Amino acid sequence: MESRILQLIAALRASGVRVSLAESAEAFSAVDIMGIQDREEFRLSLRATLIKDLKDISTFDKLFSLFFGSGQPPMMGGNPSDDMTPEEAQMWADAMSQFAENLRQRMERLMNGEPLSRSELEALGQMVGLNQADNLQYQNWMAQRMMRAMAFPEVQKAMKELMEQLAQMGMSRERIQQIREMIQQNMQGMREQMDQFAGERIAENLSERPRSDNVDSLMNRPFEALSDGDKQLLQREVKKLAAALRTRIALRQKRAKNGQMDPKATIRANLKYHGVPMEIKHKDKVRKPKIVVICDVSTSMRFCSELMLSFLFALQGQVRKTHAFAFIDHLESISEDFSGTNADDAIQSVLWRMPSGHYNTDLGWSLNDFQNEYMDTLNSGTILLIVGDGRNNYNDPRLDIFSTMSRRSTRTIWLNPEPPTMWHGDSDMQKYAPLCNNVLKVSNLRELANAVDELMTG
Repeated sequence: MESRILQLIAALRASGVRVSLAESAEAFSAVDIMGIQDREEFRLSLRATLIKDLKDISTFDKLFSLFFGSGQPPMMGGNPSDDMTPEEAQMWADAMSQFAENLRQRMERLMNGEPLSRSELEALGQMVGLNQADNLQYQNWMAQRMMRAMAFPEVQKAMKELMEQLAQMGMSRERIQQIREMIQQNMQGMREQMDQFAGERIAENLSERPRSDNVDSLMNRPFEALSDGDKQLLQREVKKLAAALRTRIALRQKRAKNGQMDPKATIRANLKYHGVPMEIKHKDKVRKPKIVVICDVSTSMRFCSELMLSFLFALQGQVRKTHAFAFIDHLESISEDFSGTNADDAIQSVLWRMPSGHYNTDLGWSLNDFQNEYMDTLNSGTILLIVGDGRNNYNDPRLDIFSTMSRRSTRTIWLNPEPPTMWHGDSDMQKYAPLCNNVLKVSNLRELANAVDELMTG
């Protein structure tokens, strides 16, 4: 209990609440006097000793509920077929048989009211980058990512299909409604469990991390876990990284200036020496790539694409030509925005023209725009670069167009912040990935910088 109180105090300080050593000691004294048996008295004793300003009460209440939660969200246990008639149980079995094994297991678990274990929650949190999050405003966002990793959208869709199938088989409306209500309660219980776990982990991260976090730590933090202040710090860091990368790439290009020996040029140059090879001529080895970049600037990808465009703007001297495009539900050429000298103004102009929004991404339609107007930007000397999460809101992914684009390019590289374990639901990455030469995970600035380095060196 003492360690948990210390974590609470550290998290309060990391959240901007001033708590002195004397006040911390008073909190422990108050707990010794009041005890911990009555949760409300325990909460009030801590709040009275640790909080001095009314504006900090909401922060305290939020963190207290996370460190000293009231228990597991309610879920209804039992198998829904237990109290069914034999005919209804057979309908249930027949309807369930239509689903794939993996999806059926998730559905049965949800219907039985079986909560997630701590180890499963830990694994989900690790998968979505929860261990790096330290801002409570992202609690709900992280919980949503955990639900997506659990294929929650697919399960919900399957449940709806299951109810429709049972109705067609002749199961009574009352029985179907009873099953539906139980499933909805269990779904809500699992949502609350993930949300509670996300909040607890973020609060623990707050208690373990000093407020004055250094840039090195921010570079490893997932994009979606960054606060507005963190993003401003990283935007400045991108310029430093790009400058260092530009110098390194220029040095590589200088060292690789000469390529393989050119036999014909060598023979011509040595005719004056009666054919004795006194001078060796080499073919020029062109190292500077030509890049066509297509960036998703929807809400989920906006900051990642913004940083990527900053890199490309800073590295213009190391490429032959860059054709840049941005999309949400349609494609726009943004190359003209980068003709000036100020990267920040150029990027903000693009983002202003294409305001973000949720669930309106349509990459397939954007690829159609590319095919109609910009396909001639691709040739055998072009690197095609896609920056996006591949989530297409169940629209047509237009794999035919993307396949053509990939064939016309010398290399196709996709930068995606999501790991392959999350490529399901409205994600079309499992379809796009085989058409790419490489798919790189770029969930934070360090991974993005490494991807740019790999892109420029080939």
